[in-house]
This record gives sequence, C-alpha cells and structure tokens, in this order.
Amino acid sequence: MADLQLKSNRFRTEREWSWRRLDSLLNKVQSKSVRDLTDEELLAVPVLYRSAMSSLSVARSISLDQGATSYLESLCLRAYLFVYGVRSTPLERLGQFFADAWPRAVKSLWRETLVSGALFFLGAVVAYLLVMQDPDWFYSFMGYGDGRDPTATTEYLRGTLYDNNGKDGLSYFASFLFTHNAGVSILAFALGFALCLPTAFLMVMNGTALGALMALFVSRGLGTELAGWLMIHGVTEIFACILAGAAGFKIGWSIIFPGDRSRTEAAVAGGRTAAAAMAGVVVMLLFAGLLEGFGRQLITVDAIRFTIAGVSGLIWALYFYLPRGAADEHR
Repeated sequence: MADLQLKSNRFRTEREWSWRRLDSLLNKVQSKSVRDLTDEELLAVPVLYRSAMSSLSVARSISLDQGATSYLESLCLRAYLFVYGVRSTPLERLGQFFADAWPRAVKSLWRETLVSGALFFLGAVVAYLLVMQDPDWFYSFMGYGDGRDPTATTEYLRGTLYDNNGKDGLSYFASFLFTHNAGVSILAFALGFALCLPTAFLMVMNGTALGALMALFVSRGLGTELAGWLMIHGVTEIFACILAGAAGFKIGWSIIFPGDRSRTEAAVAGGRTAAAAMAGVVVMLLFAGLLEGFGRQLITVDAIRFTIAGVSGLIWALYFYLPRGAADEHR
C-alpha cells in the first residue's frame, strides 16, 4: 500500500502542472474569449487535453484519490467541449441555418414535397369540379363565412378583391393569418408519425378550400382577379404548407420504411431533417402573413400582384433548389 501511495504521489507531482495549465487556459476562454488566446496557447490546448485524458485513464487504473479523479473528469469534459464543440455565436449559427441547413433539408425532401403538393392540388381540383357542378358543395368545403359564398352578388365578390377594408385592422389580420396557418402546418408536421395518414388528410382538405373558392369566383368571371389576389401571398403560403406536409411525410415514411435501422433510429434521423425544414416553414408563414395582411390589401393592381407572386416563387425556387457547388450536386 505504501508503494502504491508513493507511485500515486509521484504520478500526480509529475503531471499536475499540465492539468493546471489546461485549467487556466479554459478559464481564460470562459471568462473572456477564445480570441484572447495566443497562437501558442491555442495549439497547446489539444495537446494538454490528450495528456489530461491519458492522466485520467491512469488515475482510474491506480485508484488515485476520488477528488483528483473527479477533477480530471471535469477538466477533460471542459476541454472536450472546447476542442470538439461548436464555438460559433448564436448569430453565426442562425446565418448557417439560413445559408445551408434549411435549404439543404428542403432539397432533400423533394420526393415528399412532390407527394404533398400532389395531394394538395388533387383536393383543389376535386373541390373545383364539384362546386362548378353544384354550388351547394361550396358549403361542404368552406362552411358559412364572411359572405363570399354562392349567394353573394358578383359586385360584392369583386369588391372583396379590391376594396381596402381599413388599414387599422390589417396588422391584426396579418397576425391572425400567421397564427392560423402556422398552426395548421405544425399539425400536419406533428401528425406525420401516425403513418402519414393525418398529414395526407390535412393536405387534401387545405387544397379543397382553395378549389372551392376558385370555383366560386371563376363562375362569376373573376378567376384571374382572384388568382392575383391570392397568389401575392399564396405562392409563399401554399409552398410553406406543402413543405410542412413533406416534413410530416418524412417522419412517417421513416417509420414505415426504416431500412437497415430500427424504427426508432429511422424516426430520429428523419426527424432531424424534417425539423430543420419545419423551422424554416414558420419563417415562410410569417412572411406570407405579412404579404396577406398588408400587401394584398394595399396593392390592388393585378399586374403588380402577379409580379410579386412570380418574383417570390422564383426566389424560393432558386434559394431551395439551386445547386450549391460540387458537394451539393453529389449529395
């Protein structure tokens, strides 16, 4: 026992200086910034970290006193986070999300996006044909709303597309639309785990509302006017809802078809991609809510409305699907 104690003391005496040096460098970074380290100190940290890990391994094998072992464990953990951890600022991480993580996640969901979009527009086409055949179908899809229904006059319907209903209520209107659309999209995403069925249902039902409204205005010769009124914000909003459905499908398909992984592992992997895409969807819905609450009411020229719709669609397409170098093309 005396010989073991002697070896333990010698071991601590020989190596403790490196522990203290590593500790002081980490404290310097924690209290100030990594930029305060000199080049020599910055290069020394990984070397001291590997030395501390070696000391920890030996300390456990020779049963070094518990206090010293706990100190080494804490020191090695702090050094690990410094050497291998993310040291970017919140602003840098936010920039990385918008510059790479979000568009990469959306691009990887292109199959799910096609399915989600197909279901949305299938619902729109079915509702459009049914309402054109029998206007009473309108109430099945839209219910009884603000007067925009088959009983309204053509003049009234035209007025809803161009009359400024008052600027004071526009801010509240934009906030309401954002909250509603974000809720529907998040629901479509969250229910994807249920084998995609609720997500598919929500995509179809969202499409039927668009188809029913379009059929009503087309029957009064106002189809082009309604398209401009809708698409000034609808390009962004509909695309966001479709992406939310795609994120839900990603989770559901990962569970149904896990491949070589367990269903839990597949769901977690799919959830990471879906969550990244969904975080950006909320941003898109906020932008769409602002366009819907302000731009759509304040801009009453059809040509300008269609121009804004076309430009916004082009921007989203380039942002999400434009190749980002050779690495992205082979991904």
